[in-house]
Amino acid sequence: MQLEKFGFRIRAHNGALLDHLVIQAANADEARAKLLRMYPQCEVLSNWTESQGASNPNSKSFEDIADLLNH
Repeated sequence: MQLEKFGFRIRAHNGALLDHLVIQAANADEARAKLLRMYPQCEVLSNWTESQGASNPNSKSFEDIADLLNH
């Protein structure tokens, strides 16, 4: 079975923001179920897969970082 990495940004039931939570699972539904077992009553603010890392608003490519370092 091939596992993928699914990323989440959540607000825990106590109000704390948790960024860049990564869960390995066979599919998105399984990843979300695991997340909800670990953080019951959390609010999912955003999610992405490793192959869609660019949809994560905080992700940067190597080129983006190299560009920042050169300025």
